[in-house]
Amino acid sequence: MRYRRVKIPGGTFFFTINLADRRSTLLTDCIASLREAVRTVKLRHPCHIHAWVVLPEHMHAIWTMPGEDDDYSMRWMLIKQRFSRAIASYERVNASKRRKGERGVWQRRFWEHQIRDDIDLGHHIDYVHINPVKHGYVERASAWPYSSIHQYIRRGDLAPDWACDPDLHELAGERL
Repeated sequence: MRYRRVKIPGGTFFFTINLADRRSTLLTDCIASLREAVRTVKLRHPCHIHAWVVLPEHMHAIWTMPGEDDDYSMRWMLIKQRFSRAIASYERVNASKRRKGERGVWQRRFWEHQIRDDIDLGHHIDYVHINPVKHGYVERASAWPYSSIHQYIRRGDLAPDWACDPDLHELAGERL
């Protein structure tokens, strides 16, 4: 069965990517390997990254593809492969994944949402940045080290105390 995805050259998309073991802390434990995988893939296959957050077992990102390119699936495949090759083998691999030469680090698929307009983009950027608070890792979004929120703060687009009101946390999640 072929999985259908929206393919729009130059499109902007929100992604959720999960580890196979949702109790794992592999992404934050091996953040340097993840960063290197993303950097290497982005050099050969550019895209604009609007926002990104890495949590222990999943991550969210928002990308705009180049005008002539719609292949975000290939980029995620390469990022996952590079990261998996860079870390020590630890996971149990079922027979299906073993036959396909997969490690078992990642869930096979990822979730994507096509960003419709600037309002939708803003809501999803907020969601990315509030995610560590939503999951209880920190009380303030700016306290999470693995988030693009720090770039937004440096540019002056967000204040360091952005979304510190607990009522706003709920709003960020409900808008999506």
